[in-house]
Amino acid sequence: MTVVTHLIDNPNTEPLGNSHILGLLLCAFHVPLVASFEGVTIPAELKSIVAQVVVNTTLCSVTCGVGFKLEELCEVTPAGERKNCTVRRAGCLTSWACGLLHFTLPVGQPFQLSCLTSDIMGNGSQAYSYTWRFAPGLITTKDVLFRPFRNPRPVVRFSPTKESDAGTYRCEVQVIKTFKVVKRVYFAIRVIHKDLVDLNFQKFLTWEQKLAASRVEEHLETGVYEVQEEEPFWKGELFYQCLVGIGSGVAGGILLSVVLHCLQRIWRGRAAEQRAEI
Repeated sequence: MTVVTHLIDNPNTEPLGNSHILGLLLCAFHVPLVASFEGVTIPAELKSIVAQVVVNTTLCSVTCGVGFKLEELCEVTPAGERKNCTVRRAGCLTSWACGLLHFTLPVGQPFQLSCLTSDIMGNGSQAYSYTWRFAPGLITTKDVLFRPFRNPRPVVRFSPTKESDAGTYRCEVQVIKTFKVVKRVYFAIRVIHKDLVDLNFQKFLTWEQKLAASRVEEHLETGVYEVQEEEPFWKGELFYQCLVGIGSGVAGGILLSVVLHCLQRIWRGRAAEQRAEI
């Protein structure tokens, strides 16, 4: 029995060619079902072919740039039977544009920028070249404002961070064999003085705020949340405020009507006296 094995271990292989090969194999398997006209003879060798194809796959591990995914490969017979299934790790690329990332750092703090994720750097990072550019003192993505930044590695380390390190760094990742750009990311770095701004926000919280924050962290860790029953409307403070407002309005209206009634009686009495004198 002939076994056709189609493995793609190189993550940089163009998927278009792979789809053509798999499409031809699938068409070959379905020829007996589609071709109903006379005169078509299927060779015995073709009927015995077993192809190894991808039957299941996961999503890419990243939303941009180079990532990886898990694929399940099985040998599929012309009858549609799957056997000898294996799982492999394959490279993937969803989008090469990763946008702009912002960081605010105090002077003197060690920091590093990385073009690739840790899993990619550990496997096959030598297959890529890295081009860094730097726009000093600016937060921008305009390419004309960048100048070359000599660093052939995928990581830029600041130890320690200085004010002159502030600006935007652009990293471009290319495949060495094909020079294809697979990732471009911008890092915006702001550097501030510790004596001007303190980034430790926790020490400025009040006791109540710290207690509330600790409860939220505890709920996130345990996954248990307290469900508080809502009080009836007539027990709430707003209800009493409404009652006080309505009562005050009614009392004010009654008092105003009494005063107007008294003034009306006085005005009528004076008018009667004036008529009697005449």
